[in-house]
Formats: sequence, structure tokens, C-alpha cells
Amino acid sequence: MKKDIDIPEVENVYVAAVKVYNESFKVEEWNAYLINDRDEAIEMALIVSKGYDNRKETSVIRHKLEKLPSKSFAKIEFIQEEVLALNNQFQVTFFADGKMFEKKYLFRKNSVNEQALREIPIILNKGVLAE
Repeated sequence: MKKDIDIPEVENVYVAAVKVYNESFKVEEWNAYLINDRDEAIEMALIVSKGYDNRKETSVIRHKLEKLPSKSFAKIEFIQEEVLALNNQFQVTFFADGKMFEKKYLFRKNSVNEQALREIPIILNKGVLAE
């Protein structure tokens, strides 16, 4: 039974939206990143993302990272401007210390914008942390 499974609380792992310059297309764009600010690596990270509101829903996108070293980050996906008008959810599941961890991260609609930029862990650029 699901209630019998102990899933510990996730600490020091974040999802952030960061605006970066895309050299290939010569434009600034939003990208989602998984940040590991833990003292140990995380393994077999599975990320399921989708955008939604009361009327619209995007396709579900799945990503996998074999290993994300301690104090590092990895790009999850590019976020289209149109999708920022929706709630954007990232469900992250990973293994660390021989245990499975899981957490849902949410960017509320229109919360990813220039005015919301803040310092975020590990990444040098400013960004927006998901709740």
C-alpha cells in the first residue's frame, strides 16, 4: 500500500527557471534546471513536466538524468513563453542514500518573469525557484 511506503522529505534539491542567452538563435529564453545543492549525488532522477490551467493542458514530457553530482545542476528543458501563462508542474523522483525521494515543484501561471528574478543556489544566473 502507498501509505506504507516511507518517502523522506526532499531538501536542497530545487527546480528553477533561468533566463539565458541562446547563442545559436541569438535570443534570451527561459530554461528549467534541476539543482542538486545536497552534499551527495542524486541518481536516476526522473522528471515529469506539464503545463495546465482550467482550460488548457500541454503534453506531458518525461526526462531522465542518470546522475547529478553534489552541488551541481542540469538543464531539464526549454520553456516556451506561451507556456509561462500556465501553471507548470515538475514532478521529480530520485534516489540518494539508498532511498527514494519525490517532490512536486510548481511555477504558478505568470510567476516566471523578469520581476521575479532572484539569486538561486549553485547557478550563477538569477532565476525563479519553483514552489
